Parts: sequence; structure tokens; C-alpha cells
Amino acid sequence: MATRQRPRRRIAALYFPWLATDRVARKIADYRTRPLALACKSGNRVMVSAVNPAAEDMGLMPGLALADARARVPNLAVRPHDPVADHALLDRLARWAILYTPYVAVADATTLFLDLTGVAHLFGGEEALLKDVIYRLRHRGLTTTAGVADTPGAAWAVARFATSDRNIAVLPPFESPDHARAALAPLPVAGLRLSPDITDALSAFGLHRVGDLYPLTRADLTHRFGDSLLLRLDQATGVEDEPLSPRLPVPAWRERMTFADPIGAPEDIRMATEKLALALAHRLESAAHGARRITLSAYRCDGRIIGVEIGLSRPNRDPAVWMRLFAPKLETLDPGFGIDALVLAAPQTESLALTQTGWTNDPNHDTGDLAALVDRLGNRFGFDRIARVAPRQSWLPERAVIKTNPLGMHAPAEMWPTDRPRPLRLLPHPEPVTAMAPVPDDPPVLFHWRHRPHRVRRADGPERITPEWWRRPNRDFPFVAPHEVRDYYAIEDDTGARFWLFRAGLYRPDQDPRWYLHGFFG
Repeated sequence: MATRQRPRRRIAALYFPWLATDRVARKIADYRTRPLALACKSGNRVMVSAVNPAAEDMGLMPGLALADARARVPNLAVRPHDPVADHALLDRLARWAILYTPYVAVADATTLFLDLTGVAHLFGGEEALLKDVIYRLRHRGLTTTAGVADTPGAAWAVARFATSDRNIAVLPPFESPDHARAALAPLPVAGLRLSPDITDALSAFGLHRVGDLYPLTRADLTHRFGDSLLLRLDQATGVEDEPLSPRLPVPAWRERMTFADPIGAPEDIRMATEKLALALAHRLESAAHGARRITLSAYRCDGRIIGVEIGLSRPNRDPAVWMRLFAPKLETLDPGFGIDALVLAAPQTESLALTQTGWTNDPNHDTGDLAALVDRLGNRFGFDRIARVAPRQSWLPERAVIKTNPLGMHAPAEMWPTDRPRPLRLLPHPEPVTAMAPVPDDPPVLFHWRHRPHRVRRADGPERITPEWWRRPNRDFPFVAPHEVRDYYAIEDDTGARFWLFRAGLYRPDQDPRWYLHGFFG
């Protein structure tokens, strides 16, 4: 059987070169053509932090003192810079981009990554998709350039430095790392997502293009410029895999903790998680809610996001219970070189009002111990495997019970039949047996099941059960006609084993009786 080939990965980068000034200009139309600078305070000076294209054409750039900028451009419009608003706008754009693909990630303060693998054809191809994106964003007052490549690093580079007048650059699929290196060779080294210090150091050595790095040995590059240069180069060319962290909807119930220095010790992670659990439980209690599912996300200093989660059988806001369930899972958390932040979230909650403790001490009113047991078993084996059996109104044995929520309403004791014996274990499908009976209506004196003989020492019965004529035939009983009655016998063999057998149908002289084993009493 031929294996299905995995589709080639294709990543798009959306770059917003003037995101901050575009955000301001969307509210004030005059700023679209007038030179505009955004300023922020740095120490005792006010500095230019962002400029629009009109101001850039007049020689202004971020990093200038505001006084110098005003001296160069007297009619310069100045507004305070709000990075939080910029981030909120990029976050809204990420949510909007889900229109094209469910896998959208925020790359940096001005760039989004879109995983187009397997979805571009729905929009007429990669270039048609990006044209539609840029068209829609332009009507929102946002300038955008876009690039597509096999790797996030290559897409990031071409979105900034290889776009044409159409603001779109699409690199063909890389057939090999050498093909990728050739495609990236003409681009400036800044396209490798390096820090400004490394970019300046490369320029000082006359290494301005990515292709200028290729004649140098990896050892020399690492010795002079550190490990990050080769990591970014390998990520861009596909030698090193770079996973994306898709943006997911942010739960309303979440607590976040950041650390001045990365943490990695298990005890530090446990203590931080416990503090988050206390804070989240307090918020849930204030809103009369309880959590059914809780996730812990760890933001590592290498950029990866890892996490664990627990489930709860009923709404719960007891942090001690949460920590008991998290304890074995925290041991599997790999902090890497350290964790910069932890986020504890409850994506699934339900109403949970305060409960009054009863004065009778009736154990039926306290299901806390049972819920704790269900939570432990469910988080270890899966909640779909935890159930209890409840009675159901039916005479047919295979329909007389049903699996339900283990913490649901318990059936009254009188609903369970006590006037007729029922086996402890019921087979899912009755199995045919060969039986010998002295007369057709008597219980068997000998039967063979799975090629083994069983001599009957005593028998009790028959108990006749008629079919439910209003229901469709049961497919689990292929040997039993839907209209046939069943005569059940509780049988004990000479070894003490007890069985539940039935004879299908009424006696007919022209047909041998058909016997089946349906369950075991012990």
C-alpha cells in the first residue's frame, strides 16, 4: 500500500513596516500624507520611535531626538507612541488572518506568520491569496508586504527585502538546502533576523549579503559572531526546523507570571504554578465558576511554548485538588534552558455556586471523595473510560443497563430488580453453545462452550423473556431472530462455575434447539 506523501510546508510572512504610524493615521486622515513621528521618553530625552513614509522621505528615522527631528522638519506632526496599542492591533490582525488559515503566529512586533500548507489552492494559489490579503489590509489603512517560502526565516527575509512593486515575493519550493542558500544569497544579512549588534559587526567585516557568509567556515562564523548567526541561517535554509506556535483564542480565565531570570528547577515551577492556581481559583470563586479543564503553558527562553493540562469530572475551584492532578504532569515538563513566563488558564468553566454543608452528615450528600477519585483516574486513563452503570427500563438483558456519568444522579435502589438473578458479567455478544437436554423444554445436562464440555450439576429456570417488538432488530444478536423468545437458565457445572444460558425460540419438531451463553454469575 503506497504511503500518502506529506504536503510541502509553505509559510507566508506579513510585514507591516509602518504599523505604529498607520494605526494613528487610520484615525486622523491628515497624517496619511503629512510627516508624522511617534515619540517616547528615554531617560531625560524625548526620542523618535517611529515615523511614517512622508517623514522617512525627509530624512527622519527612529532613534533621533525629537528636537532634532523638529528642526529638520518644521511641520512635523508628533504623537505619543503607544506600544501596547500597536501590540493589540497586531493581535487583532492575527485573529483576522484566521480567515485564510487556522495557523497564524505572531513573529515579532511587526510581522505575522501564516502557515499556508494545504490551503493556498482554496484562494487560487499563494500569490492570489497574498494579493487578497494586501488588498483588504490596504483598505484598512495598513501598508503590508508579504513573502512566501518553505521556511519562516526565508519568508521573513523576502517579505522585507525582496518584494517588488506589488509588495509580494514568492520563492519557489526549495529542492535542497543548497537551492535555499542560492535563493537567499542576494539578500542583506539583516534578513536573517539577527540582532543589530551582529548585523553591525558583519558589516564592519564587509559581510553585507547572505551570500558573503558562505565562503567562511562554520567554526569561524561561530567564533566571531556567536551561535545565533548559524542558527538563523540554518533555520532560513531549512537545515534546522523552526516550529510555529499558532495563535489560539485567549481564555477569559487566565493568570500569568513572568520571571526576571528564567526558572528551571522543578520546585520553582511547582511553587509558581501553585501561586497561579491560588490567584485563578480566587477569581473563579468571585464569579461563582468552577474549572472543568485547566492548562499550564510555559514560555521557554528559546521561544518554544510547552504545556500540560488536566481535566476535572465536575466544576472545581480548589487549588489543592488542581495541584495534586498537576503534580505527575509537572515532572514531564522540559524547561530547556529556562522558562521566562508561566500562564495558567481555564478554557472550560461552568457555574459553581456555593454549597451548604448538611448537618445530617449523610454520605450521599458528599461526593467529594468520589469526584477526587474520578479526577485521578480520568487524568491518568482518560475520562471517556470512567463510567458507572445505571438501570434502564427494559427486560432485555443487553438493554437493561446503561453507562452514565459516574458523578451523575444515582438511581434509587428500588429501580434495580431484585426478584430475578442476573449475572455479574454479561457478554457483549451471546456465544453459541452445543447443549444436550433430555426433553426440549428441560435445561441441558451437558453443553460444550469453546470446545470444552461442561456437565450440569444444577439448573434454575426457565425465565422467559419476549422481544420488544417495537424496536428494530439488535445487530449484536445475528443468530437470534428479532421475533424469537428466549428461555434463560442459571446453570452450575460440576466445577462450581455458574453460567447464564438461553434457548432461542419455541420448540419445533423439525428444528434442533439453539442454545447461547450470555453471561457468568461468578
